[in-house]
Amino acid sequence: MNWGRLGDGRLQVELFVCSNLAFLVLDVAIAHAVNRFRAPAEWIPVGFAAVGAVALVPGIAAAWRGRPLGRAGTAVGWAGVVVGVAGLVFHLQSQFFTATTLHSLVYSAPFIAPLSFTGLGLLLLVNRKVLAGSEEWAQWVVFLALGGFVGNFGLSLADHAQNGFFNRLEWVPVFSSALAVGFLVTVLMARRTREFVAACWVVLALQAVTGVLGFGLHAWGDLHGSSRSLAADFLYGAPAFAPLLFADLAVLAAIGLAALPDEATAADPRGIDTAPPASLN
Repeated sequence: MNWGRLGDGRLQVELFVCSNLAFLVLDVAIAHAVNRFRAPAEWIPVGFAAVGAVALVPGIAAAWRGRPLGRAGTAVGWAGVVVGVAGLVFHLQSQFFTATTLHSLVYSAPFIAPLSFTGLGLLLLVNRKVLAGSEEWAQWVVFLALGGFVGNFGLSLADHAQNGFFNRLEWVPVFSSALAVGFLVTVLMARRTREFVAACWVVLALQAVTGVLGFGLHAWGDLHGSSRSLAADFLYGAPAFAPLLFADLAVLAAIGLAALPDEATAADPRGIDTAPPASLN
């Protein structure tokens, strides 16, 4: 078995999307089980995630052997974009469009969450429409990870605002995601020195730590909930898996960051250009 294929960015993205779709089957099922799938349409993202994950397996096998990804991933990509945008509209219609207040935005269904399907769909399309491993491809991957961290910032702020940030640690994911957004924007917009890229790796590592610690804190709170049923505590308590999105997005950003070339400058630390003068001949 050629494990060296795991260094192929194209294969890494396919594995990332497939694993995320498989996990979304469980995550969305738990989220919609809170109201017992009151609307039949709430089964659509669950079914799509399951079918989409399976449909990507042949393409992953092909990429492992160095062959084209196939067309199934393109169909899954476009369907993911549609499912995500439709989910955004349905979530907003749950309460925000009727009341249009900050209170309704915080306490209604998380309107940003369905866009995870859109982001995964766009990743599949980028992986097929842009030359894998190129700088443009890497920038798209980082950009989509950036979009995820922007969504994470909004979700962390809205979710923890529901209890008025009762625990001060609830501010950590807000500041952590804001830090990731700032660094990833700079990666895309400014010249990338080796020192700054190294700092970006540290920031991504911080996101992973934030996600794992957040998962531990949420799970601990659910295990010690006030309900007599452990299942009820996990269903209606703090979403145990939600913080893992920090680690998940850190992995995606790392895939793109690893493919971005360094842009070494010719200036010394004092800002003086030390490049040799051009020939006068």
